Amino acid sequence: MAKSHKFEDAILIVAEKVDDNKYLASIKNAFTTFLPFVIVGSLGSLLNNLISSPTSGLAQWIPSLTALGPAFTLLNYCTMSFMTVPIIFLVATNLARRDKVPEHITGIVCIAAYISMVPNVIPGPDGTTVSGLVTGILGAQGLFIGMISAVVYSQLFGKLTKIDRIKIKMPDSVPPAIATSFNVLLPILITLLCSSIFGIAFKSLTGTYVNDFIYTFLQTPLEIMFQSPVGIVLVVLISQLFWVLGIHGGLVISPIRNPLMAAAIAANIAAASSGTVPDQPVTYGFWMNFVVPGGAGCILSLIIAIMLFSKRDDYREVAKFGLPSTVCGIPEPVYFGLPVVLNPTFAIPLAITSPISTAIAMFATNIGFLPCNTVDVPLGLPVLISPFISHGWQGVVVQIICIAVTTAIWTPFVLISNRQAKLQQAKEKEQESAALEEAEVDATYGVN
Repeated sequence: MAKSHKFEDAILIVAEKVDDNKYLASIKNAFTTFLPFVIVGSLGSLLNNLISSPTSGLAQWIPSLTALGPAFTLLNYCTMSFMTVPIIFLVATNLARRDKVPEHITGIVCIAAYISMVPNVIPGPDGTTVSGLVTGILGAQGLFIGMISAVVYSQLFGKLTKIDRIKIKMPDSVPPAIATSFNVLLPILITLLCSSIFGIAFKSLTGTYVNDFIYTFLQTPLEIMFQSPVGIVLVVLISQLFWVLGIHGGLVISPIRNPLMAAAIAANIAAASSGTVPDQPVTYGFWMNFVVPGGAGCILSLIIAIMLFSKRDDYREVAKFGLPSTVCGIPEPVYFGLPVVLNPTFAIPLAITSPISTAIAMFATNIGFLPCNTVDVPLGLPVLISPFISHGWQGVVVQIICIAVTTAIWTPFVLISNRQAKLQQAKEKEQESAALEEAEVDATYGVN
């Protein structure tokens, strides 16, 4: 028992530290803000396939619809292929808000600092070079170095802005916006000089740009691990252990998970656009459809098990109330209404159902049945509809299998809860009988 408490305390400490860490929290909030753009970008790919493609879309019968193809392609390009820049801005502004320094200026400074460290020329077909930035720098390949630069240079810039000696003071008659611009002039200069010198020095010492180095030695290994069956199952298990303690596991791991999922969907879309087969299974759509169908811990499966096998009126009422929202991936009424979290009876299935569901989906992917998606889905789409949009009919089949298997896992524990309810009722009856007998004895002997 003491060991159990120690484990719970350790998990709680980790969760608290993640939540309180301004860097991880800023990254998490940045990707939460940018998620709608990821979904819109993936929808651009979907519209291209459904409408403007001459082989798979309506353009087969209405050739004029092919003219919409460039617009759908640009919809994807301006969101997915450009994601590093807004992510840098969002991370930097979140940190600046916490540090109480100018937010928008900090965001622009960090974007400029990132640009100063990466290649700024594009090789031409004839061996010449022209000024510009390649797509990899702006898209998913630049995510990790972008986030790192946002953290480092936002902190540097923030500290510099608080040094009075390098501020250019303006008279009180000058408008505040102009005065702020002059106050941060030297901090901007120093920050960008530091980033530029660092970028040049790194290239001179290593022979490669810092973005290429980070992508090769940090981002790529993390992506490989995250996309492997063992790696993603372990990540999901860790997330569920937090849920067992009533902590939102998805939010805890999101600073690491979300950049990897964003990079995965971008890689899949790029592969599909180039005519190759997408090979990154774990995306946001995959997570919503197969890792947490009906909520983390496959709570929809718990509701089905309760409807079929529970004899507890309280559980059945909560299940009926929570069913509509749970079908749409919002299980909180059930989590805290039964409750599921901090419930020893449900701790084991809550911890293992999502990892098992993940393993099923990864197996289906590895045998070639479940395709890697190029369309992400927003939170709120009902089960069966969501996997159909992102993964086609194969996704529907796999989700049904996941729900069926996890329902079977939840069922024994629902039956155990029935026994617990009976034992509790029997205990309450015994206590009532004992109290009644005691009252009768007191009345017989005139005890007040």
